[in-house]
Amino acid sequence: MAKSEIKGLEEKLEEMGRRIEKLEALVATLAKARPSAEAANGHEATAQTGIPEEIILAISAAVAAFLGKRASIRQIRLTGSTPWAQQGRATVQASHGVEFVRGLR
Repeated sequence: MAKSEIKGLEEKLEEMGRRIEKLEALVATLAKARPSAEAANGHEATAQTGIPEEIILAISAAVAAFLGKRASIRQIRLTGSTPWAQQGRATVQASHGVEFVRGLR
């Protein structure tokens, strides 16, 4: 390799080192801010909806068991209990039924 190529590579390497230092500082800043943001979001959701924390934990566990991995719950809302609302939910859920193949029940 020529000396000019080596010098060019050294300059690129130094530039990459500076970029990595900036990114590491940014990651450290975000890592410090994330736990406080997650804690604030969890408490706000519980306070706004009035849903007990035990219920939220149970829903979270059910979602994790269904998906096979942890998932963040973004919104929980109570549904109406009028007969029209119940029938509407039943209709939507029934439309997603599983088809059975004859002989394979």
